[in-house]
Amino acid sequence: MDDLEKEAYADIESAENPEELKKLRIKYVGRKSDLTRNLRGLKDLTLEEKRTLAPKLQKIKRSIEELLDSKEREFSSIKEAAKADLTRPGIRHRTGHLHPLTIMERKVVDIFSSMNFSVVDGPEVETEHYNFDALNIPANHPAREMWDTFWLKPSATSEIIAKNLQISEGAKERPGERLLLRTHTSPMQVRYLETHTPPLQIIVPGRVFRYEATDASHEANFYQVEGLMVGKDVSLANFKYVIGEFLKKMFGSETEFRFRPSYFPFTEPSLEVDIRLVGGKSKSNANLKAIAESRKSDWLEVMGAGMVNQKVFEAAHYNPGEWRGFAFGVGLERLAMLKYKIPDIRLFYGDDLRFIDQF
Repeated sequence: MDDLEKEAYADIESAENPEELKKLRIKYVGRKSDLTRNLRGLKDLTLEEKRTLAPKLQKIKRSIEELLDSKEREFSSIKEAAKADLTRPGIRHRTGHLHPLTIMERKVVDIFSSMNFSVVDGPEVETEHYNFDALNIPANHPAREMWDTFWLKPSATSEIIAKNLQISEGAKERPGERLLLRTHTSPMQVRYLETHTPPLQIIVPGRVFRYEATDASHEANFYQVEGLMVGKDVSLANFKYVIGEFLKKMFGSETEFRFRPSYFPFTEPSLEVDIRLVGGKSKSNANLKAIAESRKSDWLEVMGAGMVNQKVFEAAHYNPGEWRGFAFGVGLERLAMLKYKIPDIRLFYGDDLRFIDQF
């Protein structure tokens, strides 16, 4: 059998076509082959002889069959290659697409990075102090009604959440304090001020949560970008320049926008920034007619902002009056809806790949 195995290997390797290989299969592992006859003859041997010879014969058979199969695949591949039309275009592999919110976040980061803003991150599980109290929104303050909050049960104060809250060594946590899913990215204003020395300018992209009904323009989970600039001589003029540059780079150099007085507890004075949907000379405004037709006004609010309230500086242990700064918050979904003419915010969180494939 050892000699038979060597002979089979040599013959199979030298086979030149499928027909010759078929004859070799019959010769070495066919029903009338020497190997098959020896396997059938095992029944006439003693038990001890069967235990010795049977495994060896089976191993030789498997080895020859594997070599035959390998040689057969080799002939098949040669045959297929000969039939292939090398002039035909290849099969195009499907590639993935970035989500429109990812694209929008990268655009925002690129624009502000070009203006020397640093990008920082903050925890999604936040304390009542940083989310409300430090931002001049104490308990029972009417402004808390502006944010419908997901509060966490006391049992949620686990080691995992504690680690999530420890952004830096200087951040002060208060044991026993109520926890919540942050309702805005503004808590990072105080957290960053506590651990860094001005002058500074940062943006904070991140997810926020609000307990509210879902419709075409509202979601319980959405994304914001917080901005903060603090220095000795920062003024509203600086804010107007930064935001103007951002909007022009995002929507086009001829984009029309305006500033309106508003109210936020953590800024004074407070502003809202509107962008003009239709009219004027802006080339990008033509893309927003569908949104404008459903509104009574041609203007849409895209950003809340203002000069940092001195109460916020006090919460971060700064000397009131020594520093000045501005802060702003803008929703990524709203920017993306305006930029890409998306009529419903729920499309961002659906599972329809036809929507994603457009980007």
